[in-house]
Amino acid sequence: MNLTPAQKEIGRRNFLKAIAGTPALAALAGAAALEGPKRGGPVKTAIIGVGGEGKVLLGQMQKQWLDLRAICDINPKHAKLAAEGMAGKGWKKPNEYTDLKKMLHDEDLEAVVIAVPLSAHADVACAAMEAGKHVLCEKMMGWDIPSCQRMMDTARKQKVKFEVGYQRFYNPAYQAAHEGIIKKGVLGDIYYTQTAWHRNKNWRREEPPPSPDFDPRPYGYQDWEHLMNWRLYRKHSRGLLAELGSHEISMVDWFYDAVPEAVYASGGLYRFKDGRREEFDHLYATFDYPGGRTATFTAIESNEFDSNYEKVMGTKGTLLFKGESEVYLFPEAEAVKATNLEVTPRGANAVLDASESRVADAGGRTVAQSAATDKVVDRLVGYKNELATFCSHIRSNTPLRCGPERAFGSAAACIRAYEAGDQKARLTLNELPKHIPG
Repeated sequence: MNLTPAQKEIGRRNFLKAIAGTPALAALAGAAALEGPKRGGPVKTAIIGVGGEGKVLLGQMQKQWLDLRAICDINPKHAKLAAEGMAGKGWKKPNEYTDLKKMLHDEDLEAVVIAVPLSAHADVACAAMEAGKHVLCEKMMGWDIPSCQRMMDTARKQKVKFEVGYQRFYNPAYQAAHEGIIKKGVLGDIYYTQTAWHRNKNWRREEPPPSPDFDPRPYGYQDWEHLMNWRLYRKHSRGLLAELGSHEISMVDWFYDAVPEAVYASGGLYRFKDGRREEFDHLYATFDYPGGRTATFTAIESNEFDSNYEKVMGTKGTLLFKGESEVYLFPEAEAVKATNLEVTPRGANAVLDASESRVADAGGRTVAQSAATDKVVDRLVGYKNELATFCSHIRSNTPLRCGPERAFGSAAACIRAYEAGDQKARLTLNELPKHIPG
């Protein structure tokens, strides 16, 4: 997956040519600024859970969209630091809570953003929805399929808005690829997509408890270690599939316009066997889709050569995403030979191109880009757009790009893959619809 500079330049230019004219191109180029709500003002919001992912979400919040009134975390140190950090960035300092029910009762809120451990998603989200709050919950939707169904049922019953945090749906590079390449058949017939998330480090985190007498047992964690490193324990996590794989499988579902029919997975805890981890550190999964299509996901913690990527392979070409920020398109060899590609020297502040079907003076397409980076988009834009669209959905019913039905498809597939990894067996997904609406 490590491309030469020349291959990157050609692949990036191919991508930009292919998406010319798509609505997402303007957002990719930074030309389409998101506007705040025209009616009702910023959405009165709280965030629940301000660990690693919660901090990322806080960093992408915008005042024109959100009125952040409260921060809730069972770790009072996290809540305090997050509130002070927002105040330091010019926000009115949010109120701090460790008790979810008290916050929902005391605060005048319209919505909550949730970034708590996976096993707590359903309880926290349903409590908020039952209190009449709209919910944006981080991925995966829930720890098991009944939890996911419970969240969707509660949203329908309470008639509140509900979205799940799959940022690729809000990343303009993925939007443009879907509009300008996948839907238009530029890749031809697609039978295989390869996805991976490779690292060469331990997933374990080290952080002292907020105080010597801090007791997480009332919240369902047997000790500080199980709260701090919840991703490593089966009671609270679904491991690499939930935290990494569900992002990439959600993209495959989107591009295939389908959900898997069956999955096989294998793997194990091979490297980090220190007695403090239950989840696999190496995982290999194969998802079978209708129409003879397949997707694979691999996650390893012993080598980072490939990092994280999605490679969509069709009869006419290959589309490659790297790190949610780089995008490349490569036609099959015959198409490459038939196309007169010229590589623009690096150093300009933009990529400007013309194609055989578009004369050079017809108004080139540009994408702002630094000579020092291969990015076509900042991956954090997906978070920002997700938060903005969620608020716009509340105020103006702007369509969600993911939605709970799509998120349920990804979650159920990854949950079944997790079970398949334990059983070393091929499992079907008969409980899922063949097509995810939206």
